[in-house]
Amino acid sequence: MDSTTPFFILGIIGLIVFAALFLHFVPLGLYIAALASKARVGLSNLVGMRLRKVPPHAVVLPRISAVKAGLDVPIERLEAHYLAGGHVENVINALISADKARIPLDFDRAASIDLAGRNVLEAVQMSVNPKVITSPKIGGVARVGIQVLVIS
Repeated sequence: MDSTTPFFILGIIGLIVFAALFLHFVPLGLYIAALASKARVGLSNLVGMRLRKVPPHAVVLPRISAVKAGLDVPIERLEAHYLAGGHVENVINALISADKARIPLDFDRAASIDLAGRNVLEAVQMSVNPKVITSPKIGGVARVGIQVLVIS
């Protein structure tokens, strides 16, 4: 046995430990998906999300959807919205729906609606296809004998 053999074995073990830690902190599949879709998510962002206990898929996948729809919402804003308790995917889907329906809606307003407890996607869909509620006719008669029927 050579005198360099223990160092070689320690080097291999160190390399395996480093690779395991790297793959734990960096979701390589998400990074490649973001890179392929031109959504610009850095490795440092992904590591930071892991350290802040933010599931990277909850932020990166909506970012990819936004970029593919032509919206540019920074990854930091999406992560901040997630950390505030918001539903990132609903907000992005609402922004995409509003953009396609030509309804002016920016990220700040959509995020505030979401954080207020309202489903922002449902609100946008309601603006695009409003619900019509019909009620029975209400009638009234004036003193002079004129009858008025109101449909509300």
